[in-house]
Amino acid sequence: MTSRSARQPAPSRDRRGLVSGPRASDTRVRTVFLGSGGFGRASLWRLEDHPEVQLVGVVTAPARPAGRRQRPTSSVIHDVAEELGIQTILTPERLRAPASIDTVLALEPDLFVLADYGQIVPAALLEVRHGALNLHPSLLPRHRGATPIQAAILAGDDEAGVTLMRMDTGLDTGPIVAQEQITLDGVETAPRLEAELEMMADHLLDRSLGPWIRGELEARPQPEDGATLTRPLRREDGRLDPSRLAHELWRQVRAFQPWPGSYVDTPMGRLVIWKSSVGPLVGGTAGRFEPDGLDTADGRLLLHEVQPAGGNRMSWEAFVRGHPGIVGANVIPGGVTRLR
Repeated sequence: MTSRSARQPAPSRDRRGLVSGPRASDTRVRTVFLGSGGFGRASLWRLEDHPEVQLVGVVTAPARPAGRRQRPTSSVIHDVAEELGIQTILTPERLRAPASIDTVLALEPDLFVLADYGQIVPAALLEVRHGALNLHPSLLPRHRGATPIQAAILAGDDEAGVTLMRMDTGLDTGPIVAQEQITLDGVETAPRLEAELEMMADHLLDRSLGPWIRGELEARPQPEDGATLTRPLRREDGRLDPSRLAHELWRQVRAFQPWPGSYVDTPMGRLVIWKSSVGPLVGGTAGRFEPDGLDTADGRLLLHEVQPAGGNRMSWEAFVRGHPGIVGANVIPGGVTRLR
């Protein structure tokens, strides 16, 4: 675990960078934020600005190798915390390790707020005065677990949303404090939907946190009806199986951006599919490439933007011009793992 060295407290700044006046720390709730991914950025800003919160620390993932050169790269939340001038940034490899728990509890928190952290929060951290609140990007109990945004797109859901829940020892099973939802238009990509839900989480936290602290909100148990569970994605999940329905593959292309991506193996090498749509049933052979796309079990996946291995993203038309042999070729079969 690492922590930024102590220094004099920086002036509090709002989202425009303007310095605000001092706040009475004796009336504010000592709060620790836990997060690593981009979904939690706006919520961290919200906590830093909230008049009833004293943000005493941030817990996030340690730096990981990234990019072609595999250079150690800090999490998005680590970078935001530094920008905000937060004094204590903890990066435990294992939050459940006794030493990690002791270090976090040494901050004397009365409230934890979590968004897209990526580790199980130990029971020892859940029983502080105001509990541990989790901002989860789904309409719980649907899509519990690690990949709710991707799961909503894959399932063709009509709605998505954010749930603020009080954490318990289960996996996203805690009682619901508040929810907010949006109607999906059926063409969302995972990055676009995550950005929308990030802003929704910010608004939900803003309108709920004060009433929760003051005891004006009551958490209600989640219903078990309609509960589903998602799992972390693997690279192999991105393989497109043309024996499936075209609209299922279209959803996969939109859901698995930017990772693990959606790809097929061809005689010309691996081909990543970035943009596609669904065409009509034309009586083709599933797995065969045509001038406008890929035949599937019930129609054609029209291809618009692709990326060959080691190359740049380009239009499907440009790829076909450079690789005319792809037309009439078949996808090279591989092991297919479907997301459950």
